[in-house]
Amino acid sequence: MRRGLARAGISGETRAMDPQQTYMTVADLRARARRRVPRFAWAYLDTATGTGATARRNRAALDRVGFMPSILDGEVAPELSTELLGVSHPLPFGVAPVGQSGLLWPGAEATLARGATQAGLPYTLSTVATATPEEIGPLTGGQGWFQLYPPRAVDVRLDMLARARDSGFRVLVLTVDVPVASRREAQVKGGLVQPPRLTPRIAAQCALRPAWSLARMRAGMPRMKTLDRYTTDLSTRDPTAHVGYLLRTAPDWDYVAWIRDHWDGPLVVKGVMRASDAARLEAAGVDAIWVSNHGGRQFDGAPAVAEVLPEVRAATTLPVIADSGFESGLDMLRGIALGADFIMLGRAWHYAVCALGEDGPAHLTEMLRRDLVAAIGQLGVARPAELRGRTEILSGLPGTDG
Repeated sequence: MRRGLARAGISGETRAMDPQQTYMTVADLRARARRRVPRFAWAYLDTATGTGATARRNRAALDRVGFMPSILDGEVAPELSTELLGVSHPLPFGVAPVGQSGLLWPGAEATLARGATQAGLPYTLSTVATATPEEIGPLTGGQGWFQLYPPRAVDVRLDMLARARDSGFRVLVLTVDVPVASRREAQVKGGLVQPPRLTPRIAAQCALRPAWSLARMRAGMPRMKTLDRYTTDLSTRDPTAHVGYLLRTAPDWDYVAWIRDHWDGPLVVKGVMRASDAARLEAAGVDAIWVSNHGGRQFDGAPAVAEVLPEVRAATTLPVIADSGFESGLDMLRGIALGADFIMLGRAWHYAVCALGEDGPAHLTEMLRRDLVAAIGQLGVARPAELRGRTEILSGLPGTDG
């Protein structure tokens, strides 16, 4: 582990300490990551669209969910394993897709795929990653998830599905909540252009982040490699509308039916916020519902995920996955109590990689496991799912009576 920390550029003094005592929260990892990543890449990772109101609502809504501690339960051994889509995972969380991960830290997709697979957690590769399905699939042990931004052309759809399947991805995640490019004002102000290129402004920012820059020089300029074969014109007029927008469409219900007919594995639809949509998706034959407001990155007027989870849970018998704003084991228990079966994190994993390099995924996994154990130990239950329906332990949300 010390060699890995040295590669990440961590001082000898820090190496002598237990990282679990130095970086005990996602906020700790975020603080270190911010010091190591150029401004334009940080703005892409860490900001939302508009004023950031949706991102703030995600945090505030989770903070309003409280639990009544339970006493005199004796020793309760936590059991955190969770079965999802036919696979048992030792912990109830995984890695959400984040586009251009390799822009944030060179090789991030491979680092996260290896780390998640070693921990028995699902890793989701984005369509607009800087690594291809062919590169990442073998690192997932046949248990990877592939996130699809919906291509307009049928031949591109068919080819992407075949590539994902042939590369060993088992689960397909269709993202449906990005019909148009969001403005992401802070990202634009940060200077990121599409496709990424070395402008004088970017070069000045890179000079202030030597560890990132050296790693970037070794890896080369990032690009959305999965899309290389589908287009030669990589330019767009909108700095937030990358090449993926040249290929994709705004999907409808017929599109979901088409995907269901052409993907023979588990199908998850991501970006669901309405209970009525969840019920209709179940009728359409999807295998899981992913509740998400894109972490506030897409639309600044959306409700918090925690606010809609109970209604979505009541509307479907399918597994419910949730992301957007979860930062701790306690947050995960909140999401599960509200109706989620599984929690996905995106930014947190990238904070970990940017802060600690190759050691980041294992560090974050253990940190979240410890937090889950500490939090559930106060509640007198062994399994997080036992918290569901305990409405007396919830407070501050519509539909609860705690």
